Amino acid sequence: MTQTPAQTPAQAPIRLGTRASALATTQSGHVADLIRERLGREVELVEVATEGDVSSAPLATMGGTGVFVSALRDALLAGRVDVAVHSLKDLPTAPADGIALAAVPPREDPRDVVVARDGLTLGELPVGSRLGTGSPRRVSQLAALGLGLELEGIRGNVDTRIRKVREGQYDAVVLARAGLARLGRLDEVTEVLDPLQMLPAPGQGALAIECRSDDELVTALAQLDDPSTRAAVTAERAVLSTLEAGCSAPLGALADVVEGDDGEELWLRAIALSEDGGLSVRMSASGPVDDAAGLGQRLASEMLAEGAADLMTAPSEQGPPVRNQHA
Repeated sequence: MTQTPAQTPAQAPIRLGTRASALATTQSGHVADLIRERLGREVELVEVATEGDVSSAPLATMGGTGVFVSALRDALLAGRVDVAVHSLKDLPTAPADGIALAAVPPREDPRDVVVARDGLTLGELPVGSRLGTGSPRRVSQLAALGLGLELEGIRGNVDTRIRKVREGQYDAVVLARAGLARLGRLDEVTEVLDPLQMLPAPGQGALAIECRSDDELVTALAQLDDPSTRAAVTAERAVLSTLEAGCSAPLGALADVVEGDDGEELWLRAIALSEDGGLSVRMSASGPVDDAAGLGQRLASEMLAEGAADLMTAPSEQGPPVRNQHA
């Protein structure tokens, strides 16, 4: 009796860990589609509850970055999932043992946006209007604009925050444009904020794809990496990591790959502020794309030299001068 050769077993689906929110699953679905398209592998989404999802405490009191990340990383290391997808701005800057940042796909628009009642912009909101945001970075930069708004903390997903505006609990909220774009809700935006008014969080609008550092997927997932996005967020995160060593002030940073005199270069802007927005150190610098981390570290070091480390302990004053420097 003739035996047919044994068939090569089909590759098991890649188990992709994701938070359960609508935005997280949409982002993870986007990455799953990229994996199917570029790697030819099937993907299974696995929902993982994180500390940031189950707690109602303000994020700043929970440690900020990392509260949405640790449970997904634990699932990775335990072998319950093969890949994890995060909003890159949520990633702690310190490397995680056993985990590789395998890819950073092309970034969405990183700017912040306003969703306000009656189609209003920030400048059109009456003095005393209630604006909801849970971000110290946004609070400080909004306060620095001197618009006389009542800035109040808010938690909840995108739908919850916008609904609170529709129901009249808030006159406006500030959100990341990227999230609304991925959810197909840009038509609800009443103003896109210029980075001159509001620098975004380091890594905002970008996704992080992680896997175990000893997994062969590290090489395969590299096909999803976008070099320009990777350079920009590397510079922004280098600012954050350098400032974290000596400064707990609210921070915004944004890098862009631009055409310079000798080809592509990286342009980086950053700001650190006192909590009330009254004092700030704002600086910018440019450098080679292949030295993104060095550029961010140098800019942050100059910000520290200009007093960024003192911002959180500086006395609150009305209308002090804002320090602006260009490196």
